[in-house]
Amino acid sequence: MLKIRLTRTGKRSQPSYRIIVVERRSKRDGKYLTSLGYYNPLTHPATIKVDKNRYQDWVNRGAQPTPTVRSLVTKS
Repeated sequence: MLKIRLTRTGKRSQPSYRIIVVERRSKRDGKYLTSLGYYNPLTHPATIKVDKNRYQDWVNRGAQPTPTVRSLVTKS
């Protein structure tokens, strides 16, 4: 089963996140199939960039977004 979720990047105490498509059982920062965008919570307002066409394509293929990713996509 494929999931659309966040993976953490950045330095200690300065997180930023990639929005990725990954197999459900893989590690949080492990290999992923593709990156759909990014999220930086440290900027004011937070920076959210998502390729909505590719996101919708993966959802149509059966990938399930996590609740956090779903809320970020609706905000962007």
